[in-house]
Amino acid sequence: MKENTILVVTSLLSILLGSFHLSDDIVRGIEPGGVSNFNGVLILAVWLYATLMLAERRSGYAIMLLASIGASGVPYLHMMGAGLVGGRVANSGGVFFWVWTLMALGVTGIVSVILSARGLWRSLRRDQPR
Repeated sequence: MKENTILVVTSLLSILLGSFHLSDDIVRGIEPGGVSNFNGVLILAVWLYATLMLAERRSGYAIMLLASIGASGVPYLHMMGAGLVGGRVANSGGVFFWVWTLMALGVTGIVSVILSARGLWRSLRRDQPR
């Protein structure tokens, strides 16, 4: 399978898992509900646009790289104490799904980081004079 196709698939999975995770954080009270979460919606929308419309362009690789770095950092932030350690999650239902989306988001984010960095590197090398 082509690397770019795998990058598109992992980015789409990361976007889906990120939206599930943000929604679950809001439902559990880890993130405040309201207009402040529109920033997350905008980030996911830009990431989705870059994944679908700019997939093989340098700008698409750059956007996917930045968003993937952010997605791969979400599990780290939660494990440092933003929600995972507290009783709000440990004593509530659906903890398995919350933690699973967190781990799956981290995995797909890291794979997307690697693939988008490789695509960006190839894109930059193609434009160099020999």
